[in-house]
Amino acid sequence: MTAGPHVTEAAGVTTHGDAAAPAETRAGYDVDAGIAALWRQFADSPDQASRDRLVLHYAPLVKYVAGRVGTGLPTHVDVGDLVQSGIFGLVDAIEKFDPERGLRFETYAMQRIRGAILDDLRSQDWVPRAVRSKAKEAERAMERLGARLNRTPTDAELATELGIGLDDLRDFYGQLQLTSVVALEDLVAAGKDSGSLVDTLPDDDAVDPVAVLVDQDNRRQLAQAIAQLTERDKIVVSLYYFESLTLAEIGKVLGVTESRVSQLHTRAVMRLRAKLVEQTGS
Repeated sequence: MTAGPHVTEAAGVTTHGDAAAPAETRAGYDVDAGIAALWRQFADSPDQASRDRLVLHYAPLVKYVAGRVGTGLPTHVDVGDLVQSGIFGLVDAIEKFDPERGLRFETYAMQRIRGAILDDLRSQDWVPRAVRSKAKEAERAMERLGARLNRTPTDAELATELGIGLDDLRDFYGQLQLTSVVALEDLVAAGKDSGSLVDTLPDDDAVDPVAVLVDQDNRRQLAQAIAQLTERDKIVVSLYYFESLTLAEIGKVLGVTESRVSQLHTRAVMRLRAKLVEQTGS
């Protein structure tokens, strides 16, 4: 009489006759087989229940991609919002995936998830991408000039570095106005992992020595950066952020138009950001 397959389990090892495999390996095979079966079921009958089970299985991909995309974004961007956008990308990937093309689903899904997150971020940004790109280019040019000249570059020098006219540069400052509405809040965190200036203010009810030291250091760096601005830029920053004057009111103080004050404000913020990044990197 021939004996059938002999199955025993001991010390985490499952044996089938002479074959032996770790229990973890067998569990991996079971998961792979179950997902393969679920994909076949979804292909034959793409119902919501099967789709939801696939979404649940591949959900960690969304968290991974969202974490990668979120690196380097402003602190006000919530990774949870990125995950929510990525879920839509995952659902879209599941519904459009074609196994016959020979592409791994994980590879295909990560592209769709990343695309969905970026599309959602762009839809929330009221500033045109071209303006964002020009702003980055101007900041890099200002950093290069500052390092080369050992001082804050003038508008004429920055315009020459960018290869544009002085009037074009001032028009560009006007375009950047919306991008720097709350820029002073983020300046303290330039080049750091810390939060905004509001996050560093001491609690009125409890004095945290560490928070006090961090706040003093942030204020010192900001004061040093402001001290290196031109006299007119210092006045604009002081009146706007510390005296709470409107752009129109500042224009009356300086004897210039509100539009010109807006340009001066944008220029001052860009120079402050460049100085703070330089201080952090030194």
